[in-house]
Amino acid sequence: MKLTELLDYTGQLLQVERFRDYCPNGLQVAGRAEIGTIVSGVSASMALLESAADAGADMVLVHHGYFWKNEEPCVTGIKRARLKFLLERDINLVAYHLPLDAHQELGNNARLARVLDIAIEGWFGEQSIAAYGSLPRPVSLETFGRTVAHSLHREPLIVGNANAEIRRVAWCTGAAQDALEQAVALGVDAFLTGEVSERTVHLARESGVAFIAAGHHATERYGVQSLGEHLANRYGISHRYIEIDNPV
Repeated sequence: MKLTELLDYTGQLLQVERFRDYCPNGLQVAGRAEIGTIVSGVSASMALLESAADAGADMVLVHHGYFWKNEEPCVTGIKRARLKFLLERDINLVAYHLPLDAHQELGNNARLARVLDIAIEGWFGEQSIAAYGSLPRPVSLETFGRTVAHSLHREPLIVGNANAEIRRVAWCTGAAQDALEQAVALGVDAFLTGEVSERTVHLARESGVAFIAAGHHATERYGVQSLGEHLANRYGISHRYIEIDNPV
């Protein structure tokens, strides 16, 4: 499978050009021109790169890649070591950030809805990345929190009345705690994201909308896996997701 064809298709599939993002989407580090094996993971850490190389990857596909806005541009230290590792082994690094959050079938928010059995009703927020919907039946916040913990294999931080009834939920994977105010305006019972800020706790308490911080990494495992599988099935190549533990 030619890398250029795969990249052209994926860019169109995720509508990369419509997003204002904090990093480049698509090919970030060029390697070999033919792709037979894709290894996916959440973040392009050295641990993932090493595991991908051991798995015979021609391409590493991630949600969190490199070259973020306002980061130090010099190629030194950890950045140099990661780039050196990829270049010496001729492995491509391909990353999709906001486009992978937003895709309404393969994206992080769409796939998290499947994992938590939430029926999507609509999308909101900047660039329409966040989603809202309803549970199959009303449950207590405590019960929904247990579902989140069991499904994501991580205990969430929950702010709210454990006995409150949860019927409608808004969510946005990753570090979207500042979308809580928009979620409140939607009239939902709970808002779920990956991270929490100190100020968010007060807003949740005062608004009456429960807040659930379920982990940045934990909420963003699913989009890159679904994209990797989609590409593998479309082009008849191999795909493997590798989980690198991250408590955040």
